[in-house]
Amino acid sequence: MEPSTKMMNAQTPQSSRRVVLTYPNRPREPQHEKMVHAALAERLAALLGLSFGGEYDPARRYDAHPYLVPSGTVVGLREAQELGLNEEGDLFGGVVPQAFVETKAITHPLVRPDAVAPVGWSRDFSTQVKGSVLAGYSAFSLEDARDAGRRLLHEGPVRIKPVRATGGRGQQRVDDSDSLDQALFALDERELARYGVVLEAHLDRVTTFSVGQVRIGGRLASYYGTQRLTQDNAGNEVYGGSDLVVVNGDFEALLALDLPETTRLAVSQAQVYDEAASACYRQFFASRRNYDIAQGIDGRGQPRSGVLEQSWRIGGASSAEIAALEAFARGASVRAVKASSLELYGAQQQVPDGAQVLFRDEDADVGFITKCVMVEDYGNA
Repeated sequence: MEPSTKMMNAQTPQSSRRVVLTYPNRPREPQHEKMVHAALAERLAALLGLSFGGEYDPARRYDAHPYLVPSGTVVGLREAQELGLNEEGDLFGGVVPQAFVETKAITHPLVRPDAVAPVGWSRDFSTQVKGSVLAGYSAFSLEDARDAGRRLLHEGPVRIKPVRATGGRGQQRVDDSDSLDQALFALDERELARYGVVLEAHLDRVTTFSVGQVRIGGRLASYYGTQRLTQDNAGNEVYGGSDLVVVNGDFEALLALDLPETTRLAVSQAQVYDEAASACYRQFFASRRNYDIAQGIDGRGQPRSGVLEQSWRIGGASSAEIAALEAFARGASVRAVKASSLELYGAQQQVPDGAQVLFRDEDADVGFITKCVMVEDYGNA
């Protein structure tokens, strides 16, 4: 008997039994994020024609494997199978076979053919994405990291990136061998051996694009966009939301829009990266695929563009992604929309006209925060 039909009879359609559930699987879950994930899961349930059942309970026996909305990428096929996650139609997010696959470590090649690599590492991936990523290497030992850094320093400044950090946290720019050694000495060798570190050409005057796809219930949407920065309640510069242009269709439908050449390049590079991930890590699957692409000037004064990293889990732009899917579901003739997610700090902030509020309250971690989403007509799409 297939797992998805367990405890069901032939007269009972799966949609009448299956429920959508959130699945908090990160070490720590801020309350405002849990609330937003629940609100988005409820909207996903409506799109799928299912009911929303709250948070996944591992002690409960479900009539059918739920459709899950994990807060993080699900790592390991055993856990995925135990949860009933067998393909992208089982979740909003993604499943990877090994922990390093969800990180930016897969973006770059190893520094040498005999360099240290984790079990499951694909050497073909870096070959397939060459030309769609920046100059750089991934390393899983200090010796390999030093070798990689020294090679890159011949071309200009190098950025050292811990692969599990987000939002640029923990990154360092190094300009010479001494500062390289000092930065590498501070790395945790156990973390390095398991997850790796990225050494990448530093860019100035950077513009960062987000390009992605979401597939829900047979409907596919693709998008490009940019992120906004704002000040949090402590005065720090943080993520403030995303502004997306979303099409009802695949990457080719997105490229059919009248796009600037820089945007078209970012979309094409994300498409190459996405296809390589599916080809080289065959046990990977995801219904939510998001890629950050940086464009800027390298150490020799040359313009460069390349994918930095991937996100195969619910993220800051997901409210905009889901709102766009809702717009397409309401109007069959709608080809494209503008969709924005907003994160506003402080009780004094006003919700923009037309925005739908997902969370507006005091949060123990970040203080008073409002999270909302809005959709507008694209224009002549």
